[in-house]
This record gives sequence, C-alpha cells and structure tokens, in this order.
Amino acid sequence: MNIVSILLAVLLFSVIVIFHELGHFTLAKLNGIRVDEFSLGLGPTLFGKEFHGTKFSLKLLPFGGACMMGEDDAEDVSAGSFNSKSVWARMSVIVAGPVFNFIMALVVSIIIVAWTGYDEPVLSGITEGQSAQEQGLKEGDRITEINGKSIHIWREIALYNALHQGEEATFTYERNNKEYTAVLEPTKVETTDGAGYYYYGVQGGANTKANFFKALEYGAYELKYWVCYTFDCLKMLVTGQVGIGQLSGPVGIVDYVGETVKQSSPYGALAVLGSLLNFVILLSANLGVMNLLPLPALDGGRLVFLIIEAIRGRRVNPEREGMVHFVGLVCLLLLMVVVMYHDIVRIF
Repeated sequence: MNIVSILLAVLLFSVIVIFHELGHFTLAKLNGIRVDEFSLGLGPTLFGKEFHGTKFSLKLLPFGGACMMGEDDAEDVSAGSFNSKSVWARMSVIVAGPVFNFIMALVVSIIIVAWTGYDEPVLSGITEGQSAQEQGLKEGDRITEINGKSIHIWREIALYNALHQGEEATFTYERNNKEYTAVLEPTKVETTDGAGYYYYGVQGGANTKANFFKALEYGAYELKYWVCYTFDCLKMLVTGQVGIGQLSGPVGIVDYVGETVKQSSPYGALAVLGSLLNFVILLSANLGVMNLLPLPALDGGRLVFLIIEAIRGRRVNPEREGMVHFVGLVCLLLLMVVVMYHDIVRIF
C-alpha cells in the first residue's frame, strides 16, 4: 500500500459519494427543500463556504459525505424544511441518492463498452472430455439461460459457475435461430492449491466491438451484472457462505486499488484507466444497492418509515424513528470497525 493507491482510492470514493449526495441535493432543491450543508467527508470541517443558503464543506475524514436537510428535526415544519413537504416529495429525495449511483454506474458502463467492446455469451470453444462436449454444445452456440436465469454477457456464466460450484445446471442455448437445452454436469479440475475447481466445459469471453446502440444495450447489461453480483454477495453473507472477515472496508478498497494499478500498469495508462473505471462501476452499483437495503440509518431504512407513513396517513413517532436510526448507526459503525480490523490483519 502506497501514497498513490491511497490518493486514487480517496479520489474514486469521493467522486462516487459526491454523486450520491448530489442525488439527494438535486431532488431536495427541485422540491423546494432547504439544504443546510453539503459536505464531502466526515468529522471536523477543514473548509467551508456558504452559497445560496447552503454551506459546502470539506471534512477531515475522506470517506463519506452528507447532504444535511434537517430531516431529523421533527419539530421543524417551517417553509422549506424537509418535514414540511409531502411524504412523496420526501421519498423522492431519499431514493435519489442510490438512483444517482445507478445512473453513474450505467454511464461509466456505457463508456467502457463503447471503448473496449462487450463479451457476448457465445461459445468460442468446447473443452474435450467435459459435459458441454458430451451434451453436444458447439462453438458459436449462444447461451441464453442457466437454470432459468437470463444470460446476456459471458461473465454471468463465469459468475454462476463460481457461485454454484459442483452443481448440475440446465443450459438453454440458441443455434441457427433454434432453441435447445442441455443439462451439464461440472467436472472437477485440480488446481495448484489442491482445492480443485468445477467447470462445465464451455469456453468464451471474447470481446465484440460495440456501436452506439450496442454500447447502450450492453452498458445496461453491465450494470445489471454488478447489481446482481452485489445481491449474490449479500445472499452468501446471510447464508454463511462467506464471513464478515471476508468483507472489505476503506483499507481493503485502498489495497484493491493499489493491486489493480500494479497489475494493469505494465499494459499502459489506458489499461490502468479502464481497470479503475470498472472498479467505479462496482463501487457505485454496490453503494446504490447497499443504501436501498431496509436497514436503519441507511436510505432504505428511512424509506421504510416513509412508506409506513404513506400507508397509515401519519408519521411514525419521530422519537422512536430517531432511536431506531441511532441504534442502526451504532451497529453500522461497529461493523465498519470489525471490517477495518480484518482488512488490516489480512493486508499486513
């Protein structure tokens, strides 16, 4: 870990956080809500300047940010306050942050696809002696589904295999405009670490040049891939397939950025840029998904209380809601400490 990787990680994360908070800020302004402070970072203020009634500030700790609208002040129902607006206006403000993250991830995905092309789920070859060959799949076949899950890019096949090691799978594929299905049994191949890895015997992943419309289409598939990847990781965490010790926080992000730069730098500056942009897609999509989870202190947790308010026609007791969010915030901070500890142990 060096100063360059730290600075790059801070820069990337700061841009993503700013865009997230810009979503809250934009919808707040559109709904006539007063924004008291828009900040990058957390903790003590290093620099701040007021502009059109909003204080824009830079905080000491570089990870995080905030768009302060007085939403936690239940007694403030004055004109322009957050709580003076309709429940639908407040919901739009809360959900705008994650939505802006998805928009950012989509735009960067489109740029990447237009630049490097897209990996169609078309077979470039078949591994001899494995299930795909035995079931009659051939080079040029297009995989469209695996066990009912739609497939649009090759990495979805690789991800499915990684998450379902050793499991039988029904592949749906197209050949000469006709649809076929085949049940593939994975074959275990020995690896250097002795653990082994299962393969279905399909080969692919070659990039295809994208025109403007293909860049839009496969940019959307790229975003879908990373959103599904995040949900799959969450599912593995909940089911115990991965532990908290395998999660990454700020320290892990810095280390990953450093490794990414190190591995791609021999191929030139453009390769480094491409790798970092892919990391931006992952982080931005991840932040969007995580913030929409119905957990206290997150945007999704606040959205739950607003949905309850919309259904019952009156606000949940502000003190009770505040206590729930406070407990949630404490739990999130404790989780961050645990994750950071494991990051440090794993790296050093």
